Amino acid sequence: MSSNTTLNIERTFQAPAEAVFDAFTSPEVMRRWWHVERDWATAVAEVDLRLGGAVRVVMRAADGTEYGGGGVYTEIDPPKRLAFTWLWDDNDARQLIEIDFAETAGATRVSFTHRGLWSEEAVRSHDMGWSASFDLLDEALAEITR
Repeated sequence: MSSNTTLNIERTFQAPAEAVFDAFTSPEVMRRWWHVERDWATAVAEVDLRLGGAVRVVMRAADGTEYGGGGVYTEIDPPKRLAFTWLWDDNDARQLIEIDFAETAGATRVSFTHRGLWSEEAVRSHDMGWSASFDLLDEALAEITR
C-alpha cells in the first residue's frame, strides 16, 4: 500500500486502456467519479491535456464543504501513462501523481502512485479516498463501456 509519504494502489478495471485513460483526462467523465463518497459531487473538473497544462478538481461533500486541488501535467502518453503535480488548496505539500495503464484482454491494470503526502496519516486518508473514488470509477466505466 504505502511507504512513508507515498501511496501505491493497483487496481484492475474491466475496460480498455483508452477508456480508463479518458476517465482520468475527460472533465465529463471525471465529474462522474472523482469524489470520495457516493453522495458527494465533483463540482469542478478542468483539464488542459498538454505538457505544462493544468488539471483542477473540486469535490463537494454532502454538507457543501469543498475540497479542491490541482496541478500541472508532466507526462502524457495515452493510453499508457499520465503524471501530474498536485497541490491541495488548503495544504502546501507539493505532490506528484503517476498513473500507468496496462491493458490485457480488454481489462486495464492501473498502477497509481501518489508521492509527497505530508504524513503517514495523510497516506492512510488518501488511500481510503482514492479507493472509494476508484469504486465509483469502476461503476462509471461499466456504464460507459456497455
